[in-house]
Amino acid sequence: MNDSIAPGAREFHTTRWSLVLAAQQGGDATRMHRAMSALCQDYWYPLYAFVRRRGHAPHDAQDLTQAFFLSLLETHAAADPARGKFRSYLLGAIKNFLANDWHRTQTQKRGGGQRLVEWDALDAEARYALEPAEQSDAETLYDRRWAMELLARAVEKLRAEFAAKGEAETFEVLKGTLSGAGPDRGQIAQQLGMSEGALKVAIHRLRQSYREVLRAEIAETVDSPEEVDAEMRHLVAVLRS
Repeated sequence: MNDSIAPGAREFHTTRWSLVLAAQQGGDATRMHRAMSALCQDYWYPLYAFVRRRGHAPHDAQDLTQAFFLSLLETHAAADPARGKFRSYLLGAIKNFLANDWHRTQTQKRGGGQRLVEWDALDAEARYALEPAEQSDAETLYDRRWAMELLARAVEKLRAEFAAKGEAETFEVLKGTLSGAGPDRGQIAQQLGMSEGALKVAIHRLRQSYREVLRAEIAETVDSPEEVDAEMRHLVAVLRS
């Protein structure tokens, strides 16, 4: 990892904000769809879970989440980076969207027939069924799903980096150490043919890379390097709650 993602060093050019704005500029349907697809991929489930926890039935939640992403194409002035973190922007935007939805057309007209999320391939309701019933607050659920999706993306990027170096198997053995899970270190060292000292160094480097990838992911959702630390603290707080 290079130092460009250290606090204060990253240049904020291509971010989630610019994806939203690119999608809203119009004129190029392919570009718009690509930008919105990227957003859907990263944020569809936290938003779907939020809508479900607000009491909407599965099919309605799918329609509403789909329509919400499509509405981002139409609200040219709403996506203002100065309004805060992208996570917070999306939460505020979907609250407003749901509050106004009863004024809209019937469910079958939502989204105008366009499909940005192929729900059948995502098992959205199967995932939602695993959510703890006692976690009744929709905002808490949204934040936790945001955090878990962020961690998952970071792990996938690390997996790809190791695979590119021909070390995919090493990553699969070591990944449990990111959360403290997995077999004891003596067993891991034996499995990888390392001394325990070498394993300690490898785990330290993996965790350092993990933090850097997380920071890079978060940097894509804020407007300045100074906000990265605040989002990292929020991430930790959400995971501990």
